Amino acid sequence: MTRIDRPELHEVAAATFRERWPEFVLHDDVSKRYMSRVEDYFARYDVMVLDGGRVVAGGWGVPIAWDGTLGDLPSGYDEALVRAVEGREAGVEPTSLSFMAVAVGSSHDKRGLAGVVLEELARRAHSDGLAHVVAPLRPTWKHRYPMVSMAEYVGWTRPDGLSIDPWIRTHQRMGARVLGPARRSMVIEGSVADWESWADMVFPVTREYVVPGALNLVLIDRERDRGLYVEENLWVQHS
Repeated sequence: MTRIDRPELHEVAAATFRERWPEFVLHDDVSKRYMSRVEDYFARYDVMVLDGGRVVAGGWGVPIAWDGTLGDLPSGYDEALVRAVEGREAGVEPTSLSFMAVAVGSSHDKRGLAGVVLEELARRAHSDGLAHVVAPLRPTWKHRYPMVSMAEYVGWTRPDGLSIDPWIRTHQRMGARVLGPARRSMVIEGSVADWESWADMVFPVTREYVVPGALNLVLIDRERDRGLYVEENLWVQHS
């Protein structure tokens, strides 16, 4: 069901999402500016899975106008949000659904619930006449290799030909194909103090740092009192 069907579970569902993301991800300025309108405009694509009345998984997406070419893909998560909201407000007809996030409660892993969420979102998209389903994936294990480009990482495969990454494999098993890196998917800026709080680290000098949960390096500039993180994700398309 959607969160709008059971508004009393909204905070519980939000907590399921929060436990899966590093703190700094929750400080994306684009999300802060657009999420209230996403929730108003696209509630149909914000679903929860309940088990015994408890929220065990959830996910959401946004409808966007995309012509099906690589060149017309958004730069990633942030631009997909902007394109969805501003397209809706400008009366632009969407052609595609972009999965934006899926989370499964930590005590309910290994049950295939992420696939259940993705399949339901895709079903809704196709029933609404949307021609394409895409996603700017945040691969599960990429944070272990923050100095490796996404283009290289996606080429790391197991003997069966599938990705070493569990989240990419989930989509591959559903028939998704890799389109390419989303090189500027999310941009998060803050003061040095902000970043020290978000990362639970000390950044004593100006340089790039490996930060737990970050897929790429974080640039800390102490002289300008600024931390900058540009996250690279991976675009995939479902059949």
